[in-house]
Amino acid sequence: MTRGELLVEMKGVTKAYHALRPLRIQHLALHGGESLALLGMDAAMSEVLVNLITGAQLPDEGEVQVFGRSTRSIAAVDDWVADLDRFGLISSRAVLVEQFTAEQNLALPLSLEIDDMPSALRADVRALASEVGLITGELSRPTAELTPMAQLRLRVGRALALRPQVLLAEHPNASLSRDETSSFARDFARIVAGRGLASLVMTVDATFASQIAPQVLEFHAATGALKKTSALRRWFS
Repeated sequence: MTRGELLVEMKGVTKAYHALRPLRIQHLALHGGESLALLGMDAAMSEVLVNLITGAQLPDEGEVQVFGRSTRSIAAVDDWVADLDRFGLISSRAVLVEQFTAEQNLALPLSLEIDDMPSALRADVRALASEVGLITGELSRPTAELTPMAQLRLRVGRALALRPQVLLAEHPNASLSRDETSSFARDFARIVAGRGLASLVMTVDATFASQIAPQVLEFHAATGALKKTSALRRWFS
């Protein structure tokens, strides 16, 4: 597949946070339509990486370029929010309102009319639910009662609602069984390919990494190097 325009690039990045060593990234590039799995970052590192990519934090050293400009140059809040909408985040940090139904949570990025939904909004929500694999019975249940898999699918739907260009996923399979992990990886790959999205998935599971993205990069924390893993090594992981 031909790679599209360069959407995210990190060069010589260092960011200190509450850990023994700072996060270092020598070089990371993500192009339109490209899917990468990043293997070897824990949850705290993944959060810092996502914050750097989305401009929520600035690097201590180096440059982060998103959609053709440095995150350091984004001074106005409106500009930052506009860029933020071009990312879809799949993370346990993305709040779901537990007392709302899954359908109401899925509608929230699109409208505040969630108690008595207009028919057009309900149709959009149902289409989104179908795309991510939420069934009708799950939509009417309070979110707190959903299985971990259904909650994850709901998070994917929320991430897709505003039609982003890039999906960022922080350890999405952490609460899933092995069989569920494989099923989710297949569905995620289908959605990303169908929408022509770029995606970056962070995980510590080598098998999941090879299932969810055609390219797997192994993170070396000491140096910040990202090295491609071989298919043979992933097969026997």
